Amino acid sequence: MSEDPYKVLGVAKDASQAEIKKAYRKLAKSLHPDLHPGDKTKVAEFQAVSAANDIIGDPDKRKRFDAGEIDASGQERPQRQYYREHAHADPQGRYASSAGHGDFEDLSDVFSDLFGARAQARTGRAQGFAARGGDARYHLQVSFMDAATGAKRAVPLPDGSAIDLSIPAGVRDGQTLRLRGKGQPGFGGGPAGDAYVEIAVSPHKVFTRDGFDIEVEVPIGFDEAVLGAKIEVPTLSGKVSMSIPAGATSGQRLRLKGRGIKPAKGAQGDQHVRLKIVTPRKIDAEMEAIARQWREHVDDDPRATLWRDL
Repeated sequence: MSEDPYKVLGVAKDASQAEIKKAYRKLAKSLHPDLHPGDKTKVAEFQAVSAANDIIGDPDKRKRFDAGEIDASGQERPQRQYYREHAHADPQGRYASSAGHGDFEDLSDVFSDLFGARAQARTGRAQGFAARGGDARYHLQVSFMDAATGAKRAVPLPDGSAIDLSIPAGVRDGQTLRLRGKGQPGFGGGPAGDAYVEIAVSPHKVFTRDGFDIEVEVPIGFDEAVLGAKIEVPTLSGKVSMSIPAGATSGQRLRLKGRGIKPAKGAQGDQHVRLKIVTPRKIDAEMEAIARQWREHVDDDPRATLWRDL
């Protein structure tokens, strides 16, 4: 028997959908199999968290679970019907439904119809009955580069199997991808449900993004800032050469057109390079002398415009 999904996610029964989503994402990130290779206990916990979110993370399923229509594993609960409370006997000893559903010859007909049809419905073999399978929800952690350039990854399922997912270039953190027909199987020949995979994007040590634009901070030396230079700059597709203009300043932004994210639809973004002037780690006497000469001959206050309006 599956555990109570509210207890698995550690939320109250009156928690909001936003609180449930937050709790699920926190647990899924900490328990993800990629972070615990070979740890079967963590895999089982991750699968339990995913299964719990599949129930109460979906507003419709949550209502049905709270109403007792489905159990913690998403299976239909048998509806309790007490025919003796809704029927009366006629003079011949037969039962007629008070709801006007016709007569049954004897009680064996009642139970045969009730339990026979119910068992067939549960196994999907009831004649003329077909129902769509339930949707499934999963969580997948991907790298910044996979999200930016696109990739194919496997989504681990609660039963230990996996489904292949094509990650489109430019997918955003928190975005949900839909896999048609990859959810729970249908009943009686009905179609399978869909799988919804929520993407969590790991940060990159160099790149950040703004929409489809990429931003990167690049350090330059004092001489490169004063004299100008050609330097190599990292991009999503590898290093490229970029010209630094003479007199560059820290914080100055240069654009590399068309070097951002290229989505399946829409224009490709740009890359913005933010310059940062750094001084040498070790300053010798000669460099100190140059700096003193600079201070004596250059009459330029770098903070003049900053204090102008104060």
